[in-house]
Amino acid sequence: MKVAPIVEAMRRRKAEFQPLMVHTGQHYDAQMSDTFFRDLDLPRPDVHLEVGSGSHAFQTATVMLRFEPVVLTEKPDWVLVVGDVNSTLACALVCAKLGVRVAHVEAGLRSRDRSMPEEINRILTDQIADLLLTPSGDANDNLLAEGVSANRIRFVGNVMIDSLLNNLKRAEASAIRKRLKIIVGEYVVVTLHRPSNVDDRATLGRILDALTEIAERIPVVFPVHPRTRGKLKEFGFQPELERISNLKILDPMGYLDFLRVFSGACLVLTDSGGIQEETTALSIPCLTLRENTERPITVELGTNKIVGTSTDAIVDAAFAVLDAGPEALRKLRPPLWDGRASDRILDSLKNFNPA
Repeated sequence: MKVAPIVEAMRRRKAEFQPLMVHTGQHYDAQMSDTFFRDLDLPRPDVHLEVGSGSHAFQTATVMLRFEPVVLTEKPDWVLVVGDVNSTLACALVCAKLGVRVAHVEAGLRSRDRSMPEEINRILTDQIADLLLTPSGDANDNLLAEGVSANRIRFVGNVMIDSLLNNLKRAEASAIRKRLKIIVGEYVVVTLHRPSNVDDRATLGRILDALTEIAERIPVVFPVHPRTRGKLKEFGFQPELERISNLKILDPMGYLDFLRVFSGACLVLTDSGGIQEETTALSIPCLTLRENTERPITVELGTNKIVGTSTDAIVDAAFAVLDAGPEALRKLRPPLWDGRASDRILDSLKNFNPA
């Protein structure tokens, strides 16, 4: 979702840019990867590193080993890395060692929680990247507070929102709402994938207890991430969940189907940073099932609330949103979340002067 609008902008500006797309294979599940290439109209990757699953150390090291020969062969002017996954840091490290310029898309976000692998990836990538492309003003503030030179920072807006706004109309062709028999404004959507939530039986159990209570009042749509699906089976939760008639346990969805589903929800519960942003852009109430967020602007604007993983806290917050209704939500969109971040990214690359 972050790469697609940048590649599309490069296609439009082919006299200035020639993209070469590398898929590390860190996200190796077909339903979580291949369908996104199709839905986002992305060309097939020019290079596929096929890294697959493994520990953080294995993934990071393997991406580095397989990406370095690509950089040496292609000799790029820039390498763009996006987000905060292991591939982001691994590719940035390779380039820093080889003296190839790196631009980090979605730079400067901070949760202040170093127990999150993503936070380590963000911090280290921002320290070694040449150009830091930020999605919000708080990200600029974070980088400046860490001693990053202002001439390395460019506030370009949120490229995730480029994908969101570009694909809303396309998503209308999806029949997923009809298949699931859900009515706009009359259901809740849940996503859950972070290890801190799904790898611990007690934590996952508390969240599922909350979903069970919420489902007694309103239909709950739950597309299950492969990691979460495995833990539901391992901990013995799946049979019980499948008996709850108002809780729709589904396989992962493609981007367009999921966009169609969550854009019609009256409430979203998630531990995803990207979904916090997308719900903010669409003025959909969001409850974040974490103790912190690297997207504080979503909380400041009133669309998102951090509720943690306590059963009572989740249920109370969900019922408060349902009781208040959509008219209670502040409908604000952050600056530069306007669908044009990808062109500002390309302008920043073209005009970069580190002096």
